[in-house]
Parts: sequence; C-alpha cells; structure tokens
Amino acid sequence: MTDTTLIERLAEAVAQHIRPAIPLSVDLWDIATIAAYLKRSPQQVRERMACLPGFPKAIRLPTTNGRTHPLYNAAEVIKWAQGYQEKH
Repeated sequence: MTDTTLIERLAEAVAQHIRPAIPLSVDLWDIATIAAYLKRSPQQVRERMACLPGFPKAIRLPTTNGRTHPLYNAAEVIKWAQGYQEKH
C-alpha cells in the first residue's frame, strides 16, 4: 500500500465520523455547548445565566417520555453574550 492510498483511506474513514457543520443561524445548543462557548461550567449556565430575564428562551422539543432538555438558538445566545461587551 502506498502512502497516498493510505492517506486517502484515512481521509475517507475520518470523513465518515465527522458531522457536517450546522450554520449558527439555525443551530440549537444545549447547556453544555453554551457553557463551552461562554467558558463557564454547565452548572453556572443552568443556574445563573439561563434563568436571567434577557437570556434567550428555551426550545423544548416533544418526546414520547415527556422529558425534555432545553435547547437554545445559537445565534441568539451569541447575540446575548455580545450584548455585554464593554463600550468605551
């Protein structure tokens, strides 16, 4: 097997495990993703930020067992965070 063939096979294998990027304008983030973006712990986001009046409203998709986990529009979260930028 040549180096080129090996590289092509590796590239194909990696491509099968990578999800396509979802545009931020339509992506939905969970608390863990928001926490990573804000460089905070999920607990801080859940208990101190997501409950703030100006924080984007949760999207709760229906499930058969009735348990829903909140999701948030990524673009709205980014806009909310950028709203706290200092102005001089």
